[in-house]
Amino acid sequence: MSASTVSRTAAPLRPRLLGRSVVNLVVLVSVLYTLLPVLWLVLASTKNRDALFSSNILSLGDFSFARNMKDLFAMDGGLFGRWYGNSLLYAVLGAALGALISIACGYAFDKYRFAHKEKLFGLVLAAVMVPQTVLALPLYLMASGAGLVNTFWAVFIPVLFNPFGVYLGRIFSQGYVPDEVLEAARMDGAGELAAYFRVALRMLGPGLVTVFLFQLTAIWNNFFLPMVMLSDQDLYPVSLGLYTWNSSASVSPEYYPAVIMGSLLAVVPLILAFALLQRFWRSGLTAGAVK
Repeated sequence: MSASTVSRTAAPLRPRLLGRSVVNLVVLVSVLYTLLPVLWLVLASTKNRDALFSSNILSLGDFSFARNMKDLFAMDGGLFGRWYGNSLLYAVLGAALGALISIACGYAFDKYRFAHKEKLFGLVLAAVMVPQTVLALPLYLMASGAGLVNTFWAVFIPVLFNPFGVYLGRIFSQGYVPDEVLEAARMDGAGELAAYFRVALRMLGPGLVTVFLFQLTAIWNNFFLPMVMLSDQDLYPVSLGLYTWNSSASVSPEYYPAVIMGSLLAVVPLILAFALLQRFWRSGLTAGAVK
């Protein structure tokens, strides 16, 4: 092989290797950007208040993880435990019911014909682009008119309806539920509800899990709606409760270790949910990619 041939072969490899190096560098920076705050949170949760104020996070001394955990659940009469339970109730139950509603609506948009179907679905798509903070005040006025302000239902009912979940439900229905299967179920004598619950819903399992995870993350991190709706601290979710403690920490520094430890515990349910449901979530994201 001549020198000119080798040079022509090596020339295309240089941009390819350069492009791969740039991609790897971007991925590395993104991973560090994501993990470094979590690492700081883990290390800070093991330190007492004096170590936090002295910025002595990386030292191996002053290990106070167990004490910080005990103080967290003892703070303000064990209020954090109630907040944590509230968040689990809002998020898990709300995400489960919300995912079922979204999948059912998406299935109806996909499989049934009714008047103005595409126009109504266009409204669903338009609602996806509306920020949730814009809806907080109208929801508050509606809840006030119904006498639901400062109750569990004022936060729980709005999170059940998710336009993006309806959109995903239609996409999953198109990708996972063939019309031929439903026709076969109807020929066997199954009604519409039986065909949906016994046939379609089982095939929509990956999509249901995917919508559930999106709903769970959104509800767990929900902050503005509870802040508008609730004044009773016993009804606060974790996000609003930790914000309240953090606002008080400038006057009462003993709240700082509690806020850090509470923030660490606040990410645990999301990590567990994604880890346990990862297989369904991945398959759900590829809905319709392979026919």
